Amino acid sequence: MIDLDIVNKLLWSTAISLILVNSIYFSLKLRFPQFKLIKALKSIKEDKKKQEISPKDTLIMALSSKIGVGSLSGTALCIYYGGIGTVFWIFISTFILSIINYIENALAIIYKEKYRGNTKSGPHYYIKKGLNNKALSTCYAVIVLILYIFLFSSIQNNTITTLTTSMLNINKVAISLIITTLTGLIITKGIKGISVVCNKIFPIMMTIFIVIGLIVIIKNIQILPNIIIQIIKEAFNNKSITGGIIHNIIITFQKSVFANESGVGTSAIISGSTENNNYHLQAKIGLIQTYFINYIVLGMTSLIIITAKTMPLDITNGIELTKSAFYYHLGHPGEVALLLILTLFSFSTMITIYYYGESSLEFLTKNKKATSILKMITILSIFIGGIIKATAIWNLIDIFLAVLTIINMYAIYKLRETIVKNLLK
Repeated sequence: MIDLDIVNKLLWSTAISLILVNSIYFSLKLRFPQFKLIKALKSIKEDKKKQEISPKDTLIMALSSKIGVGSLSGTALCIYYGGIGTVFWIFISTFILSIINYIENALAIIYKEKYRGNTKSGPHYYIKKGLNNKALSTCYAVIVLILYIFLFSSIQNNTITTLTTSMLNINKVAISLIITTLTGLIITKGIKGISVVCNKIFPIMMTIFIVIGLIVIIKNIQILPNIIIQIIKEAFNNKSITGGIIHNIIITFQKSVFANESGVGTSAIISGSTENNNYHLQAKIGLIQTYFINYIVLGMTSLIIITAKTMPLDITNGIELTKSAFYYHLGHPGEVALLLILTLFSFSTMITIYYYGESSLEFLTKNKKATSILKMITILSIFIGGIIKATAIWNLIDIFLAVLTIINMYAIYKLRETIVKNLLK
């Protein structure tokens, strides 16, 4: 019988190695664009063209799709399995992962296509057009459909229903039905409808999260300097130097990719929806995505967990640890706040990652009926995900995510000459 844990470790070791090789290579070739964040922020502010799906819209949709259960649970698991020193490596990984996101977003514009009045792109498009490899592009699109429509959508709703049921004693089926209905109403409106909703939800959910994060920081302001020193010491302690450091780096990169999807290629799917043709601008969108998620979301989550001084022994997906931390700082209102945050995070993720599946399906077939069937399957998958036990789903998500990353990293390396030629213009 195949040991999924061993398969998972082998795949992620390969994926992380490819990320590191590509990051070092392109950092040198492109003159370290990941250190030009201020310039990236200014370029987005200066983009004033009126477009149905603007670069700012793709930024908000990309953040909405990535800031979900994985962001909070991924951070918790990093700390749980690797110790608080992994927080240091999360910050270091930002510089490595951000250039990969930078490249993915640029390729999305270079290889995008027009379809039914909308623009489409993603790794499946640049693999097919750039590498002339139809088999690999088809494989990527199929895995995206399985991973995001069946697995990721299910796990998002499962987290909402499980927390709601345990905290408020509301019937799980009823909660799942409400979430599924709301999601269905939005995804039927297509990418433009999804963009409108994300633009409304994102500021609310991030304001709530950041306010709570600031409350915790202010409450623990006196011990923060010692915690920062401890984080750095733990990152380079004797155990790390003698071998644990490799273990921590692998955990950190795996969970960072899980949290922000840099290297997976999904950023390119969202970026491909914009009418913008400036791939330099869209590349900078990728930088901002990674920095925002790693420094704001993962950084604040780390501080909330570390300052709570709580580490439950029974942990399956990281949310238990996060929940305990919120309770430690704010009591029962903290748990309610986490439920609200996770509901908004998960809901915005579900409606946005549906577009990953739709875009991939339209790459595979031009049959209009297929899209309608996909919407029905998505709605059913979300509903079922809300009422089943999801322990096994996490292992499958990890494996499929690693496979997508390996395919995308291979494609990016093969397209290195095109990337360097265009981005150095």
